[in-house]
Amino acid sequence: MTTDIFKGLNKQQTAATSYTDGPSIVLAGAGSGKTRVLIHKVVNLITNHKIDSSSILMITFTNKAAGEMKRRIALVQKKSLGYVGTFHSFCALILRKDGIHVGLDRNFVIYDDNDQDSLMKTILKEKEIKKFTASFILNRISAAKNQLIPPDRYLKLFSDYSATQVFELYTEYEKRLKKNRAVDFDDLIMKVTQLFVKYPSVLKKYQDQYRYIFVDEFQDTNYAQYTLTRLLGEKHQLVTVVGDFSQSIYSWRGADIRNLEKFKSDFPNCKTFHLEQNYRSSQKILDFAYKVIAENEGHPILKLFTENNSGEDIPIYEARDEEDEAFYVSSEIERLKDSCPYEKIAVLYRTNAQSRAIEESFLHYGIPYVLIGGTRFYERREVKDVLSYLRLLINPLDELARERILKIGKRKWDLFKSAYDELKTNVEEKPTLSLMESIFEKTGYLDQYSADDEEDYGRLENIKELKSVASHFSHITEFLQQVALVESEYSEGEKKRKAHEGVRLMTLHQAKGLEFAIVFIVGVEEGILPHSRATEDYFQMEEERRLFYVGITRAQDKLHISYAKRRFLYGRRGEGVKSRFLGEDVDKIDW
Repeated sequence: MTTDIFKGLNKQQTAATSYTDGPSIVLAGAGSGKTRVLIHKVVNLITNHKIDSSSILMITFTNKAAGEMKRRIALVQKKSLGYVGTFHSFCALILRKDGIHVGLDRNFVIYDDNDQDSLMKTILKEKEIKKFTASFILNRISAAKNQLIPPDRYLKLFSDYSATQVFELYTEYEKRLKKNRAVDFDDLIMKVTQLFVKYPSVLKKYQDQYRYIFVDEFQDTNYAQYTLTRLLGEKHQLVTVVGDFSQSIYSWRGADIRNLEKFKSDFPNCKTFHLEQNYRSSQKILDFAYKVIAENEGHPILKLFTENNSGEDIPIYEARDEEDEAFYVSSEIERLKDSCPYEKIAVLYRTNAQSRAIEESFLHYGIPYVLIGGTRFYERREVKDVLSYLRLLINPLDELARERILKIGKRKWDLFKSAYDELKTNVEEKPTLSLMESIFEKTGYLDQYSADDEEDYGRLENIKELKSVASHFSHITEFLQQVALVESEYSEGEKKRKAHEGVRLMTLHQAKGLEFAIVFIVGVEEGILPHSRATEDYFQMEEERRLFYVGITRAQDKLHISYAKRRFLYGRRGEGVKSRFLGEDVDKIDW
């Protein structure tokens, strides 16, 4: 066997790369070089084992990851693989060829999120249903499709308060999709699994075409994706799945951590390899991460080690309040900026609403920043909606505010007009927060958001955070002026910097897969991290701990943790309690 292929690999990586005789699980810790293993195993198959490259299928979770995989394989291997892409793109390819068997026209269109939203809103309007939002119903339909549950089985498996109407709307939604010769993204996987189950000859064709199957980020697979993997791989048993279950943080999207045990059951001869040497972080960061994640019991825990230096101690800062916490982050970044470019520093938080205090502090101290995967606080849709109501109370001639409220809905506009005189009376003497509450009461604005919907819940958190800001202002004009000044400061700063410059601000979920020289994780408190919605659920609590672990392992050189003794968040002042994730065992690490 040619040894050059294994040059530069450590012992664990070499073992995982060398094994080609059957199914395998590669448990790859953060920063352990899993992509390197995937590429070298592919090259090993083609070069040393003379496997036809067209028989290799590699599934990734994003188009960006697929592109990077293709690029890196091309550097060492001239022949392209049979297919490299996402589950969705691969299934779309199959349905273009064989979807006719399950009633699909070859020229079907794929509806994106906006298309789905528009279609469901049309259906809700026609049926005069106001109880549920389009996003709520679409999330329920998506969850069903990810479990491979068609409309005719929905009521057999669900019996909650919304089940009957979800069933009716799901049925109608599917009729409209069929009429429009369209599918949504969840259909792509669901219909391919239906195709393979109903037509074994079609399944056999693809099993023989793609004998060697690789699935990256296996911990993020849902039931439908796992079923598809099982169907494709069960004949030849040459499936390699790669992932780190300590980084499984997408259960709200349907990711099922139990897929690891299913794989072991469905592929009983599988071998498991552990990649535990980390090439990213200092040993002190890895030890801190292990102390946190070792409390989980529902998945394998890898104990990472590194040949990097031991690194610096990890400060855990107890702030007086959210403003002191933001000042701490700002002052530390200013202290470190000469030794580390802004763009190599990240501030991570559990919820988008937490960015507000950090953003305002950065603007005050002139620290450039870039929001990753999100919108600046005062530019968020729901925040601008509420600000528009307030602006019209001060200036009824404000056309932009008027147009925005009209777009929210004619009914809410009519309710606002009916209550306008009452709201306007002595408006300058009413506390801003009181005015805001009155607007919500009179217009029913908050009724459009469901606390059961993940996206809506985030919007409600942003509105509560806006209430937190409003509570500091006795007069509405002062409040609106402050908002305008904050936005103006951002605009001026934006003109002075290049698009890529600035500290990265993002949620912990958005940080997965990234790395930074210096990481700040803020708001590590009970009710925030772990989130209040997870405190009564064992499985959600384990996922919250994994989320914290993901944040910790983004750091290469320095990690800062902070929490506040008191915090004005979501419209109220509360006592901050240090997160259980920062328990005594973590505080007393023997460095």
